[in-house]
Amino acid sequence: MKKETHWIQSSAKGISLRLKIQPQASHTQIVGLQGDPLRLKIRVAAPPVEGKANEELLQFLKKLLKLPISQIKILRGETSASKDILFIKDSIERIETIIQEEISKNQKK
Repeated sequence: MKKETHWIQSSAKGISLRLKIQPQASHTQIVGLQGDPLRLKIRVAAPPVEGKANEELLQFLKKLLKLPISQIKILRGETSASKDILFIKDSIERIETIIQEEISKNQKK
């Protein structure tokens, strides 16, 4: 897989994203690709208390990707800033395109 896209992977279960979450931000938004291994950084407005940041993240992804919440699962990292998210029944091309457009839009701000 290309280095710039190993943060997103396709498997028999669905599409997985490797994320780095920054809770308690001023607003929820995608920041961009960072780190080694590469992860998609997302700032989340909610605090990391009692699952609030996870819930905010899932709702943000639901709205951005126009998916039912039942198709979005946290695979790893329930209590960590590093998370792996699974999208069931979707295409890697569609998800990657939407996310790359969001990164570009946010970098112009």
